[in-house]
Amino acid sequence: MKAFLILEDGTVFTGKSIGSKKEMISEIVFNTSMTGYLEVLTDPSYAGQAVVMTYPLIGNYGITPDMESKKAWPDGYIVRELSRMPSNFRCEKTIQDFLEEQDVPGIADVDTRALTKILREKGTMNGMITTNENYNMEEILPKLKSYKVGDVVSKVTCSEKYVLEGNGKKVALLDLGAKNNIANSLNNCGCEVTVYPAHTTAEEIISANPDGIMLSNGPGDPADCISIIEEIKKLYHTDIPIFAICLGHQLMALASGAATHKLKYGHRGGNHPVKDLRTGRVYISSQNHGYVVDDKSMDSNTAVPAFVNVNDGTNEGLEYKGKQIFTVQFHPEACPGPKDSDYLFERFMDMMGGVK
Repeated sequence: MKAFLILEDGTVFTGKSIGSKKEMISEIVFNTSMTGYLEVLTDPSYAGQAVVMTYPLIGNYGITPDMESKKAWPDGYIVRELSRMPSNFRCEKTIQDFLEEQDVPGIADVDTRALTKILREKGTMNGMITTNENYNMEEILPKLKSYKVGDVVSKVTCSEKYVLEGNGKKVALLDLGAKNNIANSLNNCGCEVTVYPAHTTAEEIISANPDGIMLSNGPGDPADCISIIEEIKKLYHTDIPIFAICLGHQLMALASGAATHKLKYGHRGGNHPVKDLRTGRVYISSQNHGYVVDDKSMDSNTAVPAFVNVNDGTNEGLEYKGKQIFTVQFHPEACPGPKDSDYLFERFMDMMGGVK
């Protein structure tokens, strides 16, 4: 069946429908990862977005047990070619079956190189995937221009708290759209991890007397998370060690008086170089974000830059003065290097007093 990707600037790409046949409108973003498409599909940070994969062949090892959450989160999926015959001893089903099961509409046989160049030159824009060959452009374009991602953190967070048992330090993980491997990485360090819904009060977390607090990744515009920022301000004023990743990094910065802004087309992929300003070493990182902290807006008496993106010089981490708090924009749990930035979890353990 034919499918069409219509961008808000009026550009139309024609391809083949994959996955669900439903019509969708979303923000269109691209990811440069060569592998890890299942992790991308199940990353809650993609809620409210449709993902273009720049690598030309997707699905060649099928669907394996490597899911970062219980379901797929992107509104849509856009690829050059979808593998028809996956080959992997861990393969459980095809990506086509998975997209259909998860009700994710997609389009294949699209010139993703040309599409990515448009998004890089004009910036991230909204788009529609439809199988309706009689679409009305005059009706569609106003809908695309008015689309907003909205409050997606409430959509992706857990509904109630739960615990990953461990015999070591007790860590409170605020689930803003957390990938499974964040909790697993802490669990592998021996930690008992209590995962809290995003709108949990600071008082509830503090009353549990955790050894440390983790603020997770998540989707959407950080400035929209007004009530969560107010609770994070309260966590900031405690002496509890705090480690924050991605959206958590942005929210801690906003809670501390800094500003964030939207990047032209964001950082999404498994090959972004970041420099540790403490050691001068450069690490290959996995990233997925459309917003960034403006470190020049941060009071230097509150926090100082800890990491910088080697490609464009944007902030990739902050170290807070007089506090046991450090935050990073990238994903140290995502194994891009593959273990380049594992030392950040070790640093968090040291802040909590080391391994019990």
